Amino acid sequence: MKTTIGEVKTGADHLAALKDGREVYIDGERVGDVTTHPAFRNTTQAVAALYDHQAQPDNIERMTFTPTKGGGYSRINRCWQFPKSHDELVTRRRAMSEWAEQSCGYLGRSPDHVASSLLGQVIGIDVLRRHGEARAQALLDYYDYVSRNDLYLSYVIINPQANRNKAWGEQEEDLVARIVDEDAQGITVRGAKMLGTGAIMANELLVANLQPLRPGEEDLAISFAMPMATSGLKLLSRKSYEAHAVSQRDNPLSARFDENDALVWFEDVKVPWERVFVYRDTDMCRAQFHDTLGHTFQNYQSQIRLTVKLRFLVGVARRLADTIGTSAIPSVAEVLGRLAAQAAMVEGMVVAMESAGHMQAGYYVPNKHWLC
Repeated sequence: MKTTIGEVKTGADHLAALKDGREVYIDGERVGDVTTHPAFRNTTQAVAALYDHQAQPDNIERMTFTPTKGGGYSRINRCWQFPKSHDELVTRRRAMSEWAEQSCGYLGRSPDHVASSLLGQVIGIDVLRRHGEARAQALLDYYDYVSRNDLYLSYVIINPQANRNKAWGEQEEDLVARIVDEDAQGITVRGAKMLGTGAIMANELLVANLQPLRPGEEDLAISFAMPMATSGLKLLSRKSYEAHAVSQRDNPLSARFDENDALVWFEDVKVPWERVFVYRDTDMCRAQFHDTLGHTFQNYQSQIRLTVKLRFLVGVARRLADTIGTSAIPSVAEVLGRLAAQAAMVEGMVVAMESAGHMQAGYYVPNKHWLC
């Protein structure tokens, strides 16, 4: 996946990797190059800017670390770092905060989100071992691969439900992604998953089930990962806010940070066994996120981003009040103070997650009870 020989992944590396022939559709047409298409070009540049930020000489030490294994970049983003102490957890958080600041907190599924979820799952790998050593080893090997190459992962963890009166396993045939065949090489998947936020500009896709499945829905009970350019994998984008933005001056956020949610359609996609993490086990689909620390770490990342976003919004509110000369009016000052207090509360909960953290499987992990 690495396109240049270098110490750390850059924006140019990421943009080059997106020119892989992936099947992306919007407004009924296939997109030739997501890095230049008017629906996606600015946001792909915003993602590339994250990697350029970490590659700046003054930022490398704060934003990246040296992995224990070679074979990829010599330094990778700290979102992949297993924290062994409170200090390392805080260092990791500061790097993620710095990334979030590049978009004022508006890239909700930046590359550190699914990376954090995967990290939590690996810390809880003994949960996957209950499902079988082969599936657990597949997840460990996958984490090793994507982390060493500093890849951007998106995920689809929700099943479409056209008929709300029916369970997912009772929906129309081929609506929900399921196993339709298998052999010695792997499984074949057909159907849809949602909602691939950021998938159009990611390197890889993690497929799983965050919501509980019922006994009898074993064909749906799968988790796996694949490159975005996998044959048969199709990304169907919603309307692009970026494409409809008048200008960056008029639409400074939507013109640059529209992550383009996408329905993902699997048209008889072959998934090799070494990329399959959960196989026909309805309870393990739940356990993958909730019995491991997958859910905790992905929402810890979300709360870190939320603190950045709230600080930005409070700053905008204060700047507006100052600009029109109302910040000294008691009622306005009261509202500004309440907004600042709420932002500080959310940030304080992040610090509480870290301060009240504990050791698990040899790593220092955040206290999930302070998630908001």
